[in-house]
Amino acid sequence: MSRLFAPFTQRSLAMRNRIAVSPMCQYSAIDGMPDAWHLVHLGSRAVGGAGVVMAEATAVSPEGRISPADTGLWNDAQAQAWAPVAAFVRAQGAVPAVQLAHAGRKASTRVPWEGRLGVAPEDGGWQVMGPSAVAYDAGYPHPAVLDAAGIGTVIDDFRAAARRALDAGFQLVEIHAAHGYLLHQFLSPLTNARDDAWGGSFDQRIRLTLAVIAAVREVWPERLPLWLRISATDAAAGGWDLEQSIALCSRLRDAGVDLVDVSSGGLVPWQQIDTGPGYQVPFAGAIRRATGIATGAVGLITSAAQAEDVLAREDADMVLMGRELLRNPYFPQHAARELGADVPVPVQYARAW
Repeated sequence: MSRLFAPFTQRSLAMRNRIAVSPMCQYSAIDGMPDAWHLVHLGSRAVGGAGVVMAEATAVSPEGRISPADTGLWNDAQAQAWAPVAAFVRAQGAVPAVQLAHAGRKASTRVPWEGRLGVAPEDGGWQVMGPSAVAYDAGYPHPAVLDAAGIGTVIDDFRAAARRALDAGFQLVEIHAAHGYLLHQFLSPLTNARDDAWGGSFDQRIRLTLAVIAAVREVWPERLPLWLRISATDAAAGGWDLEQSIALCSRLRDAGVDLVDVSSGGLVPWQQIDTGPGYQVPFAGAIRRATGIATGAVGLITSAAQAEDVLAREDADMVLMGRELLRNPYFPQHAARELGADVPVPVQYARAW
């Protein structure tokens, strides 16, 4: 039997296979509201056969957006707009999921096809925030330092967004603590220069991530899984690394996290990462073996055989795919036939198979 197409159950939630759609920002929302683009984009991947279809990094507050075109879950109208998307994904047999995020110092930027630099307040941007007063790079906004009250607000915002995600019909939530966004900024000594209870030692740098997990778990049902995305390494001297990732992940199951979605990088522009097929998979494998927690593997996984091998080597429990599923929403259907798996096809498309 194909491992890639074996069901996977966490808590009370059964996933039909081990393929998940990575959260990929579409930069196509107005005032945080998903629209027909998001329905068609995510719905197509559910029709295509993925087990989990995860919506993009969705901001827990207006100032948590990467760009003015990001989706959000900071008000009830946004939750109502997400509801038909989640319902359609679920109706196709996939698990509707959403990634909750706060961009921190990497917020208020232009969409990628416009250059990614900062958006000034007079052009629709806003004051960004971070653990320390250091901008990501030249041309990016200068962050204000979050005080204790501001940190409390961030925690409350994640809690409220998780509650709205449940109201919208999502069955799985992922907290974004990777790619140089706010929680990652607190984790890494390269961006967290605080000398209070939220910085300095390892235990104090991971404090915000654990506090957000606890807040989300207060409102996210015990019957449903919670995932966390991390960057396993900053790929920069003196930064967050695999050893610290393992130390954090060793605490996550007790905190209520069911799977770690293991990526890398994104914190500083001088990172040194050698990319290639499956280049981040070893991080997922190392964390899984050291801690026993379930992991998701990412990073230029583009073929059925490659994805099957990741699972056969027990480097991960799920394979999250991004660009390949942008190119081909129906990759899971083709992969199933390549691997000899029997998967259902929507009756409307059955004639094609």
